[in-house]
Amino acid sequence: MQRVGLFIPCYINDFYPDVAMATLELLETNGFFVEYPFSQSCCGQPFVNNGMINEARDLAERFFNTFSAYDYIVAPSSSCIGTVKYRYKGILSDEKFDLLSQKSFELCEFLYDIVGVENLKIPKPYRGRVGLHNSCHSIRELGLASPSELNIPHYSKIKAILSKVKDLEILEPEKDECCGFGGTYSVFEPEVSVMMGRDRINEHLKNRVSIIVGVDSSCLMHMESIAKRNRINVRFYHIAEILTRGDKII
Repeated sequence: MQRVGLFIPCYINDFYPDVAMATLELLETNGFFVEYPFSQSCCGQPFVNNGMINEARDLAERFFNTFSAYDYIVAPSSSCIGTVKYRYKGILSDEKFDLLSQKSFELCEFLYDIVGVENLKIPKPYRGRVGLHNSCHSIRELGLASPSELNIPHYSKIKAILSKVKDLEILEPEKDECCGFGGTYSVFEPEVSVMMGRDRINEHLKNRVSIIVGVDSSCLMHMESIAKRNRINVRFYHIAEILTRGDKII
């Protein structure tokens, strides 16, 4: 049985433990031996984004020492996996970078590319109407879907996985635009960040959805805070929860 090292990003560990447990359930349901190494910590994305390479290098080395022995590394976050797959280049040695890059996967990427949609087992899916938020990292860095603004045939690994669920209606806004979170962008440009998040929510509300799903809890957290402050009646779930917690989503 192939061994998966489960990487849980900081904000999921602190704020969304249900997403971590749902990810574990999905991986185990699909036949993988999953371990959560307790030596893991932040991947260093905040440091990388702000040019703090020396600080990021310490965390990248720790990540390598923690996860390099596993057959696969899987995380329910496209932004953190994007850091490992692409932005560790030049921070780690080429040999270490190549090893991590080849075996690191965002959850939906792993289910589509490694498990295969035709083989996918879904424990307890939600059945209803949902809006799909495509985060920037998932599309423009990991290539999990084609950006809507490009004149190419549309594809989406995320939607292919969700489409496996019978009676789950998936609606997408006309354009794939940033929610405004952008990590530290929301700190340095809070007013613009909030306006962008509000625009994203309004685009979903045009489709008359009360649930918005995505692969990045950071984006969902940003929009959820805006919705709560403005008393907008919409809920936010990570895709792992949609596929495993259907009986708890009302």
